Parts: sequence; C-alpha cells; structure tokens
Amino acid sequence: MLEIFQYDFMIRAFEAGVAIGVIAPLIGTFLVVRRYSLMADTLAHVSFAGVAIGLLLKINPVFSAIGLSLIAAFGIESLRNSRRVFGESVLALFLSGSLAIAVIILSLAKGFNANLFSYLFGSIGTVSTADLWVTVSLAIIVFLDVVFLYKELFFTSFDSELAEASGLPVKVINLTIVMLAAIAVAISISIVGVLLIGALMVIPVIAAMQYGMSFLKTLILSVIFSLISVIVGLFASYYLNLASGGAIVLVALIIFLLSLGFTRGSK
Repeated sequence: MLEIFQYDFMIRAFEAGVAIGVIAPLIGTFLVVRRYSLMADTLAHVSFAGVAIGLLLKINPVFSAIGLSLIAAFGIESLRNSRRVFGESVLALFLSGSLAIAVIILSLAKGFNANLFSYLFGSIGTVSTADLWVTVSLAIIVFLDVVFLYKELFFTSFDSELAEASGLPVKVINLTIVMLAAIAVAISISIVGVLLIGALMVIPVIAAMQYGMSFLKTLILSVIFSLISVIVGLFASYYLNLASGGAIVLVALIIFLLSLGFTRGSK
C-alpha cells in the first residue's frame, strides 16, 4: 500500500493535504460558531474565478485565487459592516458574481479547460513543487495567526458585542478571520476542489461538535477528523482512481455519520 510514496506527486499531495487538513477545520470552527458556514463556499467560488483568471493570463492559478479571494474577503466585510446589505445576502452577491465571472472567462477561453476541471473537484496530480511551497508557507502563517489570536477570535466569535464593549477591535478581528478563511480556501482548491472545500471546512467541525466537549477540545478533534479524511481520501483517490476532493469529503461524511450514531447511542 505504501508504494504510492514512490511517486513525487503523491508525496507533494500528502504534504499539501496534511497542511490543508489542519487549517481547514481550524478556520472552519470559527466560521461555524459565527453561523457563517456559507463563507467557505462563497470564497471557494471566488477562488474559482481567480483560478480561471490565472489560467487565462497564464500565471500561477494559486496566486490569482489567493489575490481575488483576499479582495473579496475585504469587500464582504466592508459591505457587512456598512449594513447596506444584510446577512447572507452579502455572500450570495459575491458567490453569484464570482461564478458569473468564471463563466465569462470560460467562454473567452473557448471551452472548458481540463486544468480548470481539476480545480473544481480536486486532483492529486495538480500540486506542483511551487504550489506545495506556497500551500505549506501560507498554512503555517494561518496556523500561527490563529494560535496567537486565539483568545480574541474565541471571544469575538461567541459574543461580539461584549468583546467590543471590552475594547477589542471587533471589526479588525472579523476581517482577520475572513481573510484567513480566504487564504485557507484558495490554497486548498488544488487538493479538495472548489465545489467541496466548504464541506471540508464544516463537516469535521460539526462531527466534532456531536461530542459536546469544550471549544478547544472540539477544535482539536475537528482537526483530527479532517486529517483522517484527507489521508484516507488521498489513498482512496489513488487506488480507486477517484477525484481527491470527492474522496476526502466522503470520508468526512462517514466520520460525521459515525459520530452522530455514536453520540446518540451513548445517550
């Protein structure tokens, strides 16, 4: 079974996958607590538009996806804070708009590019050495940001009004978590895919929440579930010739169902 590690592309896929498996639920936990789960899907569609722009202009799609996602994250928070567009309407606006941009770029490119298809559903063969360095480097930055800002993110996520009354810069913290989510989504699409990265950021989190533990323990357990999903999913993707994103999310769903059954059975 370990023969797959004879191939450089599989080693890169596992290294990038582990990095993604850590930061996806790490950010996803704060999004779920804020009831902002759709943020991941919105940023994924924005990243898709960024990938399309990158392929059209012949630049690294990861960089264009990150750039466009960060711009969108800033725009989402600016609109939300202005209160001119409320709630999930902001997310719907960016999701549909970015999808429209991607469709237009596809029409300009005269057809559906095979490389673009791999970014939709994830592909273990698309992770280049350059992509790996970018993924791991940015994953470390996201991880360290969450570690150093953990108390502020925790406080703001559970009670933003009290956090603001306590003197915390709530708007800055909210913008920070959204921009970290943008980075996490953009660097994950090559492995998990645009259509499924939102699921990896949410499903391990809600699976961990079934056990009714403290926030920190839930966060750690969600990372464990995510890593299991990524590792098992990549093995399944290689040996069963499946899209890596679909395999990873299917494993995450199985873990969620097992967690749901286990916690119900123990009550």
